[in-house]
Amino acid sequence: MTAEELAGAHLPSEPGTHTTHGARDHARAQGGTVVEAMPTLPASAWPAPPAGVAASDLTWAEVVAGGNYANKLVARGTTIRLTDLAGDACAHLLLFNADQPWERLNVADTVKVPWQAYLGAGHPLLSDQGRVLASIVEDSSGAHDALCGTTSLGANEARYGDGAPQGPSPAGRELFLLGGSKHGLGARDVPPSLSFFQGVGVGDDGTLSFTGSAGPGRSVTLRAELPLVVLLANVPHPLDPRESYTCTALEVLAWRGAPTAPQDPLWSATPEGERAYLNTDDYATARGLA
Repeated sequence: MTAEELAGAHLPSEPGTHTTHGARDHARAQGGTVVEAMPTLPASAWPAPPAGVAASDLTWAEVVAGGNYANKLVARGTTIRLTDLAGDACAHLLLFNADQPWERLNVADTVKVPWQAYLGAGHPLLSDQGRVLASIVEDSSGAHDALCGTTSLGANEARYGDGAPQGPSPAGRELFLLGGSKHGLGARDVPPSLSFFQGVGVGDDGTLSFTGSAGPGRSVTLRAELPLVVLLANVPHPLDPRESYTCTALEVLAWRGAPTAPQDPLWSATPEGERAYLNTDDYATARGLA
């Protein structure tokens, strides 16, 4: 067909998505559709803010379906509450200093500085610069893991037959790569992660055992001590013994707040922790964030 014929050609008149106008009308007709694993925008439209939190203070409101991920840049002092809605979520978490993303969550230091491998209320989450990226301020679950990291493409392919992010059983690392790419991060930037809501215990001989979930409705609340890039992958724990790929929805709510201050008991809970908070405050002050 020549250019002249194309210019004079008439598009079919019946409705559908094969024309620009038809595709537009179809897309607009979906305006009332609830899409799973999409954030609520604006966050203030979330129907049930946490007790004592004004809807206008919400900055992040999202339900992350099993096998999906979320990412967000949050301000210093932001409170982030993760909730295991049905009892089978597993929130794998990575944190990065939003201003200098080469500074990121360091799981080894997160375990070493508080002298505790089991995550819970009062636990600081540290970078390898001796600074606290975030603090766990509340925890009604207690079923977490700082030792195993998340799942990989190869392991999921061997176990479930697929580990691709768009497949039926996405691997956590692959989802982290997708989330990180939205913030200029690549494969070399993805370190070992923490896991919330699926517990792991350590035996006297060093053997790791999967202890599972504490049940539906449990939550863990974090406080951002610096501006952060937050990456979440909601996928089964690598030690979960179930044959099927089992992971249910994770609720994420965040709202404005203040970072940990010297009068907070977390600040001086241990000498090592206090030094880490002092390092964080010194950095924030020097950068005009305090």
